[in-house]
Amino acid sequence: MNKDVLEGKWKQIRGEAKAWWGKLTDDDLDRAAGKVEVLAGLLQEKYGYTHQRAVEDIDKHVTEYEAKLKKKTAPTSGK
Repeated sequence: MNKDVLEGKWKQIRGEAKAWWGKLTDDDLDRAAGKVEVLAGLLQEKYGYTHQRAVEDIDKHVTEYEAKLKKKTAPTSGK
């Protein structure tokens, strides 16, 4: 995962993150501020994830988010 993607698009991703991880509060998300290590720590704390599982879960969601954005903006063929 490109950590820069999470940081760079945090404002857009933040709303999605609230849906992905409902146990995270607005304060938690403010504290994470797009930082993977902070977000992973919060997931460990709130969900009991291992560090590896937290990072993998973040990666999965960010990758899916990016794919969804690309699908929305991909030009469609007129044929």
